[in-house]
Amino acid sequence: MSYLAQVNIAKMVAEIYSPIMEDFANNLDRINTLAEASSGFIWRLVANEDNATSIQVFEDTFILVNMSVWKHMEALYQFTYASEHVEIFKRKKEWFHKMTAMHMAFWYVQENHRPTVEEAKKRLAYLQKHGETPYAFTFKSKFTAEDAENFMT
Repeated sequence: MSYLAQVNIAKMVAEIYSPIMEDFANNLDRINTLAEASSGFIWRLVANEDNATSIQVFEDTFILVNMSVWKHMEALYQFTYASEHVEIFKRKKEWFHKMTAMHMAFWYVQENHRPTVEEAKKRLAYLQKHGETPYAFTFKSKFTAEDAENFMT
């Protein structure tokens, strides 16, 4: 069985614990708890603080990374756009710069696999260079795990 992995990155307009970012930072635990309680949630990237804000994936220390694994795309979609998460999502312009490069990617992983930040960077770079394929895609494409298996072989 395959699950859907996702990564999204965002470049903060200020340091995470600055007054500008305060509402975002203060809602992290609530939104992460909501994700974990959501139907179809499997895993999320965390550091010692129980979130991923201290994990530096890129040279730019203002870029935050969010990674998670879901049973299927519909579960991720429901969390993203049909839960309290949408309140925070709608306010992203207050806290984050508009990204010019790809900032979100999905791909399929085996049930027992937890994706690494290196995998995530690879999928983002692939999507930026090649566009959406079963190897790396977004909500715009409805690729299945079978599509991904056939594409990669």
